[in-house]
Formats: sequence, C-alpha cells, structure tokens
Amino acid sequence: MIMKKDDSRWGDRTRAIHVGEGVDEVTRASSPNLVMSATFSPDHPTVDQLAVKIAALECAPAALCFASGMAASHALLAGRLNSGDHLVISDTNYVGTAELVRDSLPRWGIEVSLVDTSDLNEIETALTPRTKMVWIETPANPIMRLSDIEAISGLAHDLGVRDVVVDSTFATPAATRPMELGADFVMHSLTKYLGGHGDAMGGAVVGRTEDLDALNLEAMVHYGGVLSPFNAWLISRGLATFPLRMEAHEETAIQVADFLEAHPAVVRVHYPGLKSHPQHALAQRQMRNYSGMMTFQTREPGQAIAKRMIEKLRVVHYAVSLGHHRSLVYWIPTDMLMDSTFRLGPNAEARYRTFAGDGVFRFSVGIEDADDICADLDSVLQRC
Repeated sequence: MIMKKDDSRWGDRTRAIHVGEGVDEVTRASSPNLVMSATFSPDHPTVDQLAVKIAALECAPAALCFASGMAASHALLAGRLNSGDHLVISDTNYVGTAELVRDSLPRWGIEVSLVDTSDLNEIETALTPRTKMVWIETPANPIMRLSDIEAISGLAHDLGVRDVVVDSTFATPAATRPMELGADFVMHSLTKYLGGHGDAMGGAVVGRTEDLDALNLEAMVHYGGVLSPFNAWLISRGLATFPLRMEAHEETAIQVADFLEAHPAVVRVHYPGLKSHPQHALAQRQMRNYSGMMTFQTREPGQAIAKRMIEKLRVVHYAVSLGHHRSLVYWIPTDMLMDSTFRLGPNAEARYRTFAGDGVFRFSVGIEDADDICADLDSVLQRC
C-alpha cells in the first residue's frame, strides 16, 4: 500500500487526473501502465495508483482497494470486530451489507444492533461498553435518508466507540469527505460513481495509515478479496473524469427531480437537493454535491409501471445497479425488502415506510440530457 503524495495544493479535477500517475521512466508513456502480473514486489503498481488517487480525493491518509464493495465491507467488519464485540449499524443500507450483519456476524459471536442512524438518541441508547463500531450509510440505500456524520462521530467517540464507519457510495468524495467530519473509515463501492461506467467491479476502504496497514494482511491474504489489475486500471481511467461527471449528475438530477415532483403521476420524490427532502438542511451542511441518486413513488402500483419501463424505456435502462454514466431505474417493493433483507420490527418498519411507502423507484440519474430523460420517463408514467 502506498500513501498518497502531497497534493494539497491541487484542486479535485487535477487530483483525479494526476495523483498516483506520472510519465513512465522507461517507456516515457504518459498514460498509466496496466501491469498484468500476479506476482509483484512489494506492492502492485496498478492497484496502488488507484488507492493513492482515492485517498487523495477523500483528503485522507491512505486507502486499500478490494475486488468489490462487499469485499471492502467484509474486510472492515471481519477485520475490526471480534467475538464478543458489539456493532451499531443503520437499519437501512445496501442489501449485501444488511444481510451480512444480520445473518453472518451473529454466528461469529458479534452482537448487532440495528438503528435509525438519523436519530442520535436511538444511537446513544444502543451503545454499550462493548460497542466497537458504529456503521452509517448516508444517503441510505434505497430511501435517501441522511445521517449526521459529524454529530454521530462526536457522540460515538465521546462514549468510547473505537470506529465510526461511513458507507459513502451514494455521496462520493465530491459530496462528502467523512474523515473531515470525524469518521475513522470510509467505504466505497468503486463499481458505482467512482468507476462510473458500469464496466468494472471494485471496492475501497479509506482510513488512517496505521489502521489500514493492520487490516491489509488479514483482509488481502486471509479473505482474498484482491482487486484485479485490469479492473483497477479501468476504475482509475474512470476517476479521471469523476469530478466532471459528478457535476453533470447533480445538474441533471436536479432538473429530473423537479420534473418528477411536478408530475401528476408521482406522489413523492426524495432527493437531498430538493427543499422538500425532510433533511434538506442537513444535506446543505454535509453535501457539496447532491449526487444523482433519488427515489420516487407513483400513484399507480409500481409493478405495473416497472413492466412498462422494461418494455418502453429507451434512454433510461431498467437495471438494478447505480452510479453509472447512463441512467438506471429499478422498482423496490417494501414488502419484498422487509421479508428478504431488512426484517425490521413494527416501529422501524413504520419509519422506513415514511420514506418508502409500499415501494420506491430507485433512480440513478445519468449524465444524458435532462430533457431526454424526462421525456423517456413521461412515456411510462400514466397521467392520473
């Protein structure tokens, strides 16, 4: 693992292009090399250049890269927690992480408390002397609920919690740099906005150098979630345009959110950049960029609209991923998610439904022309 170079004098666009890269001393090539070797000494140059770049964008000391976002999440959870420890985690987050902490961690002797991390009182009530980690995801997948990173970090550390982890996949470093707000680790699915093109899987953990050094051996050698050089090279190439893409995502998403909020077939839109978002004030404080993620609910049953989306959409793709240059939409029914993944109690489920109702369309707005996206959506929304 290589620490990032001193790039504090550079802006985000310059960092995204130049940090970790340089003219090759042997070939004099300007573009980064793709080193396809399974054996290297001491570190893999292609993967390490990506790690250096991600750390620079987060304004953090160091980063580790993994084969997927779930490999990164597993590395943190399994690498930092032991049998007998206690984890406090958002009750609403990415389904892979949600199922890992519900199904696997308790079998390993790790106690898990699921809480609404937008409520500081609920977090404080859940903390015990054995709590070693608080894990938040903001905005939360899929309902766009926000958590106050600075307030949670301060509370957790004051009460003796060692690690505050932020899954910042939706926000990205263009919006939020959690370590500047007191977090200890940041997790990203590189498959999403940071790679940005939907053609490479990867994950990253950002943190202090000494913490990542301790995590490196166990996570890489014992767990085996090693990022392939080719995927690292693709993601690095995608990162060169990351700041520009995030500006375009936000610009387009604001126009699309306004269109949807005014549409007679739409009941509600949750987008942090809208004044109607219940936590818009927090979004203004915590996010420099509102990203391209939103959800919306419709008057007509979602499954019927989803069927038309599959058949009729031409610009927007009906697909389950997010954070790519093309727009992606997917129907997520609440009952299915409760049964398969979240399994919340009555009170927690009721809170979830204040955001999601019977289900939401999770919409990852791409960087196409906003007018074309809106016209495409309008073709499948019945005007009630």
